[in-house]
Amino acid sequence: MSGNDYVKFMTQEIVKYMDTPHADRKKQKHRKREQNEVSDHWLGLLPFAFRLLMKKKK
Repeated sequence: MSGNDYVKFMTQEIVKYMDTPHADRKKQKHRKREQNEVSDHWLGLLPFAFRLLMKKKK
């Protein structure tokens, strides 16, 4: 990725973030955090490693 592409991508992400209402951002963050805590707490490192492998394949 060249420098200009990176700046363009970051600008798009920032604008998208700023366009979403605060309540929606907070809701998404809470939902994501809750999902990770439950699986990591009860099953340990195995779900975390599996998620990393799945992200690498995409």
